[in-house]
Formats: sequence, C-alpha cells, structure tokens
Amino acid sequence: MDKNMTLEKRIAAELYSYRGQMSVYLDDLRGHTVEIGADEPFETASTIKAYILAALYLQASRGQASLEDRITYQPQHFVDGSGMLRALGVGAALKVKDAATLMIICSDNIATNMIIDYLGLDQINRCIRELGFAHTVLHNTLHFDRYSQLGTTTPRDYGSLFAQVARGSLVSPQASREMLTIFRAQHYNTMLTADFPPYYLDCEETGDPELIWVASKSGSMNACRNDGGIVHTPYGEYVIVLMNKNFEDIIEYNAHPAMVYGARVSRMVLDQVLACEGSLWLTGPSDGAERRF
Repeated sequence: MDKNMTLEKRIAAELYSYRGQMSVYLDDLRGHTVEIGADEPFETASTIKAYILAALYLQASRGQASLEDRITYQPQHFVDGSGMLRALGVGAALKVKDAATLMIICSDNIATNMIIDYLGLDQINRCIRELGFAHTVLHNTLHFDRYSQLGTTTPRDYGSLFAQVARGSLVSPQASREMLTIFRAQHYNTMLTADFPPYYLDCEETGDPELIWVASKSGSMNACRNDGGIVHTPYGEYVIVLMNKNFEDIIEYNAHPAMVYGARVSRMVLDQVLACEGSLWLTGPSDGAERRF
C-alpha cells in the first residue's frame, strides 16, 4: 500500500462517499497545480458571468464598450432567479459597470441579460476565445423557460481566469484590479468558505487585520454546483475551482452534498497552503526538492 498521502489522495478519500462527481483545479501561483478532472466539461450556470465580465473589460479596453454607458432594463431582459433588479422593475437605468457589478456580486440574472444584450452574445464568445478560454462557450441568454443550457466550461479554464486576475494579466493590470474588487464583493461563496475559521474572515468583528479573503464567483443549476476564485492568505494567494455534477438532489440549499463536500475539500486545501506557507506542497530548503503531501 502506498503510504504517501498526497493532497490528491486525501481529496479522493474525502470524496469517497460523495454521491456525485467533483472536479478540482488548484493553482498556488508558484508553479504548482493539482488537477482532478480539470478538463471535464461542465455546465457553467452563473460562473459564465465571470467570463462575461472579462469580455466587457476587454471591449472597454479597446473603446468598443464603455463602463460609463447607461443601459436600461427592458421587458426582454426579465428572467426569474437571483438578483435585485426584479425589485426595481422595467425601465431602471444603470451604468454598464453597475449592471456588471450586480451581475457578479448578487448574481443578478436580469443585469446579466442587459450586459449580454449590450455586448452581443457572439462578441462575448469571440472575446472568451481571444482571452484563451478555449473550452468555454456562452450558449444562450438567461431564459430558463426557453433554454436548458446556459454555458459550458472546464475547471482549468475557470482556474486560468482567476489566475490571470491574481497576476494582473487578465486584459490589463488596471482591469484585473477592478475585476478583483468586484469578485471580492461577491455574496455567495459558501462552498469555498463554509468550513473556514470565521475568525479569519470577519475583521470587522475581531478588530484584527483581514488575514483571509476570497474573490470568487459561484454558480448553481439543476445540472451543477460550481465555485471558484482566489483565496488570499498571509502567505499570498492561491486559486481554487470546484465543479460538481451527476448528483441526485437538484434543490439548492447550503447543506446540499455538493456544498458540504466542496467545503471540506476547500478547507483541506486551505490547511495545506497554510502549512506549506503559501505553496501546495513543501520545497526542501537545501536541495530544492519538492516534497508532496
């Protein structure tokens, strides 16, 4: 029996009793990755909104879109689901950047349709391909009564998006900083943070500096439960992507098995990175050899 308990093996042991399929992609931004089904295609659900945000900033960098333009909520943009614009009603006018911010931080479906309409679905897909996400496609606008599929992506593509944000290379350093700020304000990160020590996440209550923060975008549909983003620690950042499918329970709730097992894996990764002071595994101080565990 192989007694070398690598992170991959410990993740596999954690998921042994999970009645679903989880793919994992990790990048410590120091040249180390962990890839478990990283090229498996998944329904995006709302994770596609991160790619739409990147497409918007790419077009804005070229002068082919403006974050200061005003767009109006029109009847064709209406869709049920997450968000706040339903409470405002048809006719609400927002700056493009404000609509894009709502698209991410509260996963506003109406705001997403407004941005898709503003940029054009085909143009968004051209931008996605140009940015290097070869296995990601936005198939439709958000109209679940008409379409059962929203988008397709892989854990590797999604991890690459956040790695570029962390490095300041997605579109430009300035665009990456602005997108990072938006992702940090995202409300729904239960899969990534549910098992993190609350002390590290709530500097407003403890009065201590914010030691750990998350910049992410999650997504859920009947077919999937996904989350991914950047986790900041005192030793630097790492990227984590968890994508789930082939589970039995389609109802969305925080105690869903995909959320529970995802949170366990996320905590396992956090503990590993903290123990290795920012890396996914140790590097020996004398010979430089990598020591994986």
